[in-house]
Amino acid sequence: MPLTVLSIGYTLAPVGPDAVGGAEQILAALDRALVEAGHRSIIVASCGSQAAGTLVETGPVPTCITDQERALARQRHRRAAAWALSEFRVDMVHSHGVDFADTLPDGDVPTLVTLHLPREFYPAAALETQRPRTWFNCVSASQRRSFPPCPTMLSEIENGVAVARLPARHARRHFALCLGRICPEKGYEHALDAARLARTPLLIGGEVFPYPAHQRYFAAEIRPRLGPQARFLGPVGWVRKRRLLNAAHCLLVPSLASETSSLVAMEAIACGTPVIAFPAGALADIVEPGVTGYLVESVADMAEAIHAVDSLDREACREVARRRFGLKRMVAGYFGLYRRLALA
Repeated sequence: MPLTVLSIGYTLAPVGPDAVGGAEQILAALDRALVEAGHRSIIVASCGSQAAGTLVETGPVPTCITDQERALARQRHRRAAAWALSEFRVDMVHSHGVDFADTLPDGDVPTLVTLHLPREFYPAAALETQRPRTWFNCVSASQRRSFPPCPTMLSEIENGVAVARLPARHARRHFALCLGRICPEKGYEHALDAARLARTPLLIGGEVFPYPAHQRYFAAEIRPRLGPQARFLGPVGWVRKRRLLNAAHCLLVPSLASETSSLVAMEAIACGTPVIAFPAGALADIVEPGVTGYLVESVADMAEAIHAVDSLDREACREVARRRFGLKRMVAGYFGLYRRLALA
């Protein structure tokens, strides 16, 4: 039976396949899968979003994100979600935003909240909500273990990527690569130091969002380390990301946060590109040392691993991705939840 699913994105990040954030990419993938399967998909998201289904835009992302702008954006999202519930016969609400407690509209429509970020990003009160017919899920086993026992916490559904679409014929080049949001917890200064120590060029693709702390981090830690051997590319869309991942010698993921997943690590492995990462959260489960890359504890170890990846079998990386990281598995998991919760 066709379902109508209302998905609510994070207030301050556009949704789409070219989005920088993992939550926004996963929402876009589910939206596309819903439409392709004959369901109705409605997305509440900020301006600049892309949707295969019906997009309900809430307003532009502010050029400077202050507490006041954040509060206004949440109000716009909540009003838009309430309007969508009144306009369409919705079977299921699926929230992906870290600010879900402030953007979910009132009502008793079955609701799933996917927790894409580490536990410390969520206020305790938000996870103790008494909102009717509301359930939570995590995106990895390591993330779920970090949350206290909760009767409304469902089994995790691990993220997936478009494994079959990622490999491409590009000549390997001798550069290391970093991709993602440019913010303090991602630790890109350590990748820059490791690449310099290994005498390997480094390309960084990503976006500096208009949070003052992120902009200060870029100015203080990233910009001074850039030069002929270390370049910042800015945001890269899906096509350019695919080209970079296939051409790179390796991907560096020096995250300092307890990562709940890592789409870019999965994508790199799908391209046959080894991943060198700090063992933060789910990264310790995604990277298979000596097979798809290396887990390291320091900048010096990362520098050594940049040269060590020459010994890894890139086809073995792609085989691991085909076995573990496929998008179809993730989509099937969410579709099963939608049907079960819609009837709860």
